[in-house]
Amino acid sequence: MHTIKRIAIACLVLLCISTGSSFAADTVMVGGAAMYPNKTIVENAVNSKDHTTLVAAVKAAGLVDTLNSKGPFTVFAPTNEAFAKLPAGKVETLVKPEHKADLTKILTYHVVSGTHTAKQLMDDANMHGGKVMLKTVQGEALTVWLHAGKLWVEDAKGGKAAITIADVMQSNGVIHVIDTVLMPK
Repeated sequence: MHTIKRIAIACLVLLCISTGSSFAADTVMVGGAAMYPNKTIVENAVNSKDHTTLVAAVKAAGLVDTLNSKGPFTVFAPTNEAFAKLPAGKVETLVKPEHKADLTKILTYHVVSGTHTAKQLMDDANMHGGKVMLKTVQGEALTVWLHAGKLWVEDAKGGKAAITIADVMQSNGVIHVIDTVLMPK
């Protein structure tokens, strides 16, 4: 009987460990914060210290409700460092009310309808000669391809961004963290 109790306890411990591991596998750390798959894109992004500029821009453009909606969306999310690569004063100018249309155009250029995981993007690229075109919510296309083991995104002006953290799953889509702000025509 004592052996049965030990086996039962061992099974319970293994169950707890496997449940904890499953939770950890679903939760990705971005900007020092856990990104929970049961929260929306905005609910998670506001906690990332690496995305404070993006969150401020989304608020200034009035896109919070959209990115909190059902979706699903794929967001290529530039970090604060990505925004810092823009010319001096560019971000400060874009978040002014008189430049809301320009800011909205840039931000919606980072959003694609549907949930496109890294595996799906790689598979689609492999089926189409190494590259896949995605139509953004803004209306123009982005090109995604695999190079040297990393997914890259190219904008309409030829600018390139590396996906530094892929597949941050959200309740209303997926985020791929990128290192450069993408620019439409």
